[in-house]
Amino acid sequence: MNIINGIRSYILDNDLKITILNNKINIVNYKDIGHFDSNKIIVKTDVGEIIIKGGNLVVSKLMSSEILITGNFSNIEFR
Repeated sequence: MNIINGIRSYILDNDLKITILNNKINIVNYKDIGHFDSNKIIVKTDVGEIIIKGGNLVVSKLMSSEILITGNFSNIEFR
């Protein structure tokens, strides 16, 4: 039974995940986009907000629970 629960929790994972790569930020399990322009993006989550500032910010991938932001980042703030 523990194996089934482990697989179920892996498939239905609802935890917030943030991956920061070179000029890319991937956020999984976000709730909403509060603000969006080429210099600032605010992503709302269950635990608060992620404020991303920089230049040439672009949403490269937008799905119901995942967002990929590319650009030149100057500041990433968690509130």
